[in-house]
Amino acid sequence: MLDKSPEWVLDNNLTHIQNELGQNTPSIVLCSEPFHKAEFLNKLINSVENPIIFVDMDLLYTGYVESGMIQKKNNVTIFHPRKANWNEKLSEIIDKVSKEKCLVVIDSFNGVYNMFDDLESTRFINSCIMLLSSIGRQTSSSVVITAMVRKKENNEWVISPGGKQIIKSEKTGLFFLKKIENNLVINTFEDTNSK
Repeated sequence: MLDKSPEWVLDNNLTHIQNELGQNTPSIVLCSEPFHKAEFLNKLINSVENPIIFVDMDLLYTGYVESGMIQKKNNVTIFHPRKANWNEKLSEIIDKVSKEKCLVVIDSFNGVYNMFDDLESTRFINSCIMLLSSIGRQTSSSVVITAMVRKKENNEWVISPGGKQIIKSEKTGLFFLKKIENNLVINTFEDTNSK
C-alpha cells in the first residue's frame, strides 16, 4: 500500500529524489510499466555527474542506447553479467564503488531473478546486493534497483513474472514509480505486510 507521503513529480534535476536514493541504500524502484522505468532511469542518469555503473540485466536500456533513442553519457559504464561471470563482474563493480562515489543501477531484479532461478541463488543475489550497498555507503554511493511488479489479489506487490518477494531491510528504500498524465511521479512505499 502506498503511504500518505507526498508524491514527487520528477523534474530534470531530480535533487530531492537523489537525496532520498542516497539516504536509502539500496533503493528499490518498483514499476508496472517498462517504458516508465526506462524514462525514469534516463532522467536519473542525466541528472548525475558522478560515475554511473549500469548493470543491465534485461537489456532494455542497452537496446535504447544502441538504437540511438537514448544518448549514452561518458560517465556511464554498462555491465551485462551472466551467470557464468557474475562473481567476476560483481568484483569489478565492488572495486569501482569502493574507490569513489558512484551511482549503481541494477536494472532489473526481474533479470537477476530469471538468471538465478532457484531459492539458494536468490539468497546469494540478495547477499551480493546487500554487500554492494554496504560498501557503497562507505563512499556515499547510491545503489538503485528497478523491478517490474504486479499486484496480487491480497494487495501485495511481487516481482513479475515469477512472484518473488522484494528484499527488504531497515536501510532499504522502497519507491513506486507511475505516470500521471505526462509526469513521472514517485512515491515512497510503506510495507504494511511486514511482521
